[in-house]
Amino acid sequence: MARPEEKAQAMLNKWVKMREQGDNYGQIQQSNRRPYLATHCEHLNDAEKWRRQIIREISAGISKIQNEGLGEHAVRDLNDSINKLMREKFHWNKRIVQLGGPDYNKIERNNQIAEGIASGGTDSSISLEGSSGYRYFGVAKDLPGVKELFARNAAKLTKRKRGDVYKFITPDYYGLRDEEDGVLLEAEEKAAKMRLSQLNNLRLEYQKSREGSGGGAGGGYDYDTDEEPEGLSMGGIMGAADAIAAHVAVPTQDIVAQTILERKKKQ
Repeated sequence: MARPEEKAQAMLNKWVKMREQGDNYGQIQQSNRRPYLATHCEHLNDAEKWRRQIIREISAGISKIQNEGLGEHAVRDLNDSINKLMREKFHWNKRIVQLGGPDYNKIERNNQIAEGIASGGTDSSISLEGSSGYRYFGVAKDLPGVKELFARNAAKLTKRKRGDVYKFITPDYYGLRDEEDGVLLEAEEKAAKMRLSQLNNLRLEYQKSREGSGGGAGGGYDYDTDEEPEGLSMGGIMGAADAIAAHVAVPTQDIVAQTILERKKKQ
């Protein structure tokens, strides 16, 4: 007899509540329910409230999934629901930015970088690169097939390809920024001065040796100037005419006349 009385009392309480709220009962009930899409929310305070609610649900799910006594199907369903809430939180963070609130996605990312967490997950989760951000929490990391999946992915990451090598090549490798600090220019200037002094010394030694041997052909040549003395030619091929004369055998007049005569006889 107690059960029907309790149900009746509950129905009476609900009816009294509806009468007190009047025509706004449906709107009040709707306002207490999280919108299906974040874009349906038009107020920043409401968006902040729904984001906090999602964070509480995520925390509760992560606490639940730490239980090793759960079955495999229950763990998979719970892990899927946590990932769904994570994606929903991401959309609510974007909606908060659109409504003029802080960028929680950027704040969370900076916190992860500051804590030294890898890009794939957090302290209590792991994820695969290119898996659209799907994460494994708690005992879901020990599910059959998950460990093997991460082992294969780790083996792929350890293999370096030629493209990976090129990613880390900087302009310094090609010497494009060697002259920015001025050290290389200074070293080149010193080397040029040293080489020039060596050439001058060799030139002086050669001039002295020529003078000591009595000059000889071309003894009066001044090596300090670029002018060529009269009567002293450089020799070799100096133009197109010399090149033709040097490489093409031009027949003489007698040879040409004899060739013409032989052709006439053959005809």
